[in-house]
Amino acid sequence: MPDIRHSPEAPTRTQAMTPGERIDAHRHDDHQVVYAGSGVLAVTTQAGTWFAPGNRAIWVPAGCVHAHRAHGHLSLHLLGLPADTNPLGLDTPAVLSVDPLLRELILACTRNPHDDSPERLRLRAVLLDRLRASPQQPVQLPTPTDPRLGAVCDALHQDPADARTLAALADAAGAGERTLSRLFRRELGMTFPQWRTQLRLYHALRMLAEDVPVTTVAHRCGWSSTSTFIDVFRRAFGYTPGTHNRRP
Repeated sequence: MPDIRHSPEAPTRTQAMTPGERIDAHRHDDHQVVYAGSGVLAVTTQAGTWFAPGNRAIWVPAGCVHAHRAHGHLSLHLLGLPADTNPLGLDTPAVLSVDPLLRELILACTRNPHDDSPERLRLRAVLLDRLRASPQQPVQLPTPTDPRLGAVCDALHQDPADARTLAALADAAGAGERTLSRLFRRELGMTFPQWRTQLRLYHALRMLAEDVPVTTVAHRCGWSSTSTFIDVFRRAFGYTPGTHNRRP
């Protein structure tokens, strides 16, 4: 990530982002919770891309170089936390589940960032408690370093509906199937089918944020049927793709 901007204090604020809009690579000396009240947010670091629909938030630890991209119209809520306030105990990015209470707390604490009233301080304390209890979600696309693995991942990013087996993809990349299988586990921390599902879900979220019909999304992302896509999506995010753009 070239031209990395250093902003010592992680801002607390709300801002709108239009589809495709980016916030270039930067870092803070503080931690930050990033929540998209609408649309889909993607946060990219050197280690990979974390993505979050409206019922997820992304934890960005202090010092982590990261960039944002909006898919769909975003109401972005940024919550800065001092480096010595780490309710999650995490030094790497993570996607967090956001229940209705945590959502309202994030909205309240980012609405008037300079409010230091006793009420606001109490709300912030409750928010930190809810963050501690927030489960992490496996919604991430790690970045490969091995060029053979990178070639396979790039090909599937270009066409998530590509139905080739790992053996066929390995052959095209000039590697053995077993070698690629080991690389997926070692570098990306998941099996090839798990990674491909994450990739397809990421592209599905992007398309849904652009109001692409559910049936079209299922086809473009490579699911065998619309019903299969709906089932996988619901198990991953807790709601159906048809309600994605109608959620608060």
